[in-house]
Amino acid sequence: MKAITILGAGLSGLTAAINLAKEGYKVDVYERNNDVGTRFNGDVQGLENWSEKKDVLEELEEMNVETSFDCDPFSRVILTNCSKTKEINSERPLFYLVKRGSFYGTIDYGLKMQALKLGVNLHLQRTLSQNEADIVATGPVPKEAPGIVKGIIFNTDVADVAVTVFNDKLAFKGYSYLLVTKGYGCIGTVVLDELWRVNECLEKTKEFFVKKLDLSIESPEEVGGIGSFSMKKAKKRTVLYVGEAAGLQDFLWGFGMRFAITSGYLAAQSVINNRDYERIANEHFQNKLKAGVVNRFLWENVLSKRDYSLLISFAEFAEKNLYSMHNYGLWQRMIYPLASFNLKKTYPNLEF
Repeated sequence: MKAITILGAGLSGLTAAINLAKEGYKVDVYERNNDVGTRFNGDVQGLENWSEKKDVLEELEEMNVETSFDCDPFSRVILTNCSKTKEINSERPLFYLVKRGSFYGTIDYGLKMQALKLGVNLHLQRTLSQNEADIVATGPVPKEAPGIVKGIIFNTDVADVAVTVFNDKLAFKGYSYLLVTKGYGCIGTVVLDELWRVNECLEKTKEFFVKKLDLSIESPEEVGGIGSFSMKKAKKRTVLYVGEAAGLQDFLWGFGMRFAITSGYLAAQSVINNRDYERIANEHFQNKLKAGVVNRFLWENVLSKRDYSLLISFAEFAEKNLYSMHNYGLWQRMIYPLASFNLKKTYPNLEF
């Protein structure tokens, strides 16, 4: 029986483990924390459904990931810059809300139980050096983190809703959000650059939502984290890097779960079929990462002007073109050299 060692039990590491175990491999996963998902505290996150034409749940099934976790579709989103507001209603789900953490109902717990059922050996509170692993799935790299998210989870009597706020006082160069599903709420602010602003931004974000929606907040708990971005880390020597350990993140809005799961699947398939993972990963992700660079450049230099009023005005047009925005079309190829040059100066620690 062939043996594979995976470092990290996040979404990408567990997806790789599931696929390898299904093919008869002996899989050992080493996780330095005392359970999966412990860097989260019940955060509510969006599993994006706009970046591909295929529904993400159908794609998960094809990648052998069972949706044995809470997964609520959202087709309606309210966008605002605190003065102008627009409601977007999509024909199909824009995203699915999932919970993150180590308890029942989270996507982390669901993948853990699927992996264990397949015979994966999960070694908690144990770690290895990266050179000792076949696949590294250790999550974000702090020095490659352009942004930070901080927020709270809570109970509420507000009906299901998704609200996104574009306002630099509430989220510098990023966005704030309110997500509520089945009485479970999450408020967060995503800050890019000048990360010291995050606490002030979160307080203003909470004040805005409480006042605007008469929001009730019961039993709040803090959540948050970072996300890393890189374009040059799929493979080092014989080690395969997946998820945020490989810098796989949407540079525009910081979404990474779909990237993480897909990269874990591709790494497993490269092992099973003896294919070059670096080539497979580059073919799948490189253009999407470049699209994110262009989108981030336009966000900071065009769409943020006049307090994001241009973005709100053209929100419906943007929603109908979300797929092309994330798939590196002709106009993005033309802009990329300028965008890359510009953002290297703003984010010197990132690899373009």
